[in-house]
Amino acid sequence: MGVVNGKKSDRICLVVYRRFFHPLAKIPGPFWASITYYYIVKYNLFSERSQFYLQVEKLHQKYGPVIRISPNEIHLNDPDNYEKTAAFGTTNNALHRARRAAINPVFSRKAVLQLEDVIQAKTKKLIHRMEDLLTEGKPVDLHHGYRALSVDIVTDYSFDNCYNQLDAPSFGADFFDMTEELTLRGWVLQAFPILGPISNLRCVKEISAVKASIDSGRSTSTRKTIFHQLLDPAATPGHVDPSVEDLTDEAFTIIAAAADTTSHAMAILTYHVVSNPTIYRSLTLELKTAFHSHDHDHLDYTTLEKLPYLSAVIKEGLRISYGTPGRLPRTINTPTATFNGYAVPKGTVVGMSTYLMHRNPNLFPDPDAFDPCRWLNPVTAKRLEKCLVYFSRGSTQCVGMHLAYLQLYVGIGTIFRTFENLRIFETTKEDLEFDDFFAAGFPKG
Repeated sequence: MGVVNGKKSDRICLVVYRRFFHPLAKIPGPFWASITYYYIVKYNLFSERSQFYLQVEKLHQKYGPVIRISPNEIHLNDPDNYEKTAAFGTTNNALHRARRAAINPVFSRKAVLQLEDVIQAKTKKLIHRMEDLLTEGKPVDLHHGYRALSVDIVTDYSFDNCYNQLDAPSFGADFFDMTEELTLRGWVLQAFPILGPISNLRCVKEISAVKASIDSGRSTSTRKTIFHQLLDPAATPGHVDPSVEDLTDEAFTIIAAAADTTSHAMAILTYHVVSNPTIYRSLTLELKTAFHSHDHDHLDYTTLEKLPYLSAVIKEGLRISYGTPGRLPRTINTPTATFNGYAVPKGTVVGMSTYLMHRNPNLFPDPDAFDPCRWLNPVTAKRLEKCLVYFSRGSTQCVGMHLAYLQLYVGIGTIFRTFENLRIFETTKEDLEFDDFFAAGFPKG
């Protein structure tokens, strides 16, 4: 009589079910993706580069617009589906809505415009650092310079405690080496959630300091920072008093988004502008025309955002830097949903990626080319803007979008109004190939 180990038999049954009888069994994709969640983990954690977004692109080329990338997750590559997926929710919707309701006021356009003087001052500090280095004949590391700018802005606004990375000799490169290790934690925690509490220590310290100042009545902040807002029970629906621990992930997300996404877009954009003399000349000419020699020391945001060529450059920079290049998973909360003929049941995780949306050749011909002219025709631009999803849409739209635009317009506008003869130093287009640590990032070196 033959016998089979019970646990082994259960695993075999699970594999057979997932591969042949699961509601997603008819959706095409690789065998290993249909039976194990570690198909994704393999590419994110156990490959030489964290570039699952490239593997997803290959799978779509092989299998079509709807693919299965894990036992309960599908990925879509048809822009017509984006608005449909944006309507679905995230995990833990109630908590997400409460946090968003509390934080939205400090990230509204009105609130962010009140921060313009801070961003202007920090941008001038970056300009002065650049001028000093260039006068000495030294190259400027704008990869770290832009990250320092972003972190100084967001830590000032989050905690009223600026990290002053712009003052560091290397623009805080050592600080960012540390944060890059933490950035990798996103994929580690996806695979091993138990490690979460030990990875937020600095954020816990900062939030604890804000809470202590509020509790003691000794807060000296001249404005209501992000975490003064979140730690105020009256600002939270239902008067929920969040704990420090509740907000550590929020803090990490805000700082990481600033350090990685906005600065990454600025670096990619700068590379492409400086690399193309025609684009460079067109941009500086527009800026010089709008801001004459006597007033270019302060380029106000409301004027900058109306400049058509600068706006086109920024939109193209956002398009080709991708923000969060990989998928933003949502859970189907209707009885069924249909994508390109495939019926998908409630509870299925579905995602689309910025990387593929921004590279769709039907929308963006020659998608690898940096071409601001795509955005200069108002009719065409309006159609393309629906597919520019750098900040996502719906329930996962980036709450810091207005802050990012303010930094982009003031930072990029001021730099290219100030410097007309920058040259690329020891950087090639191949160096811009990025890894996906939720946000796009360059490998060390």
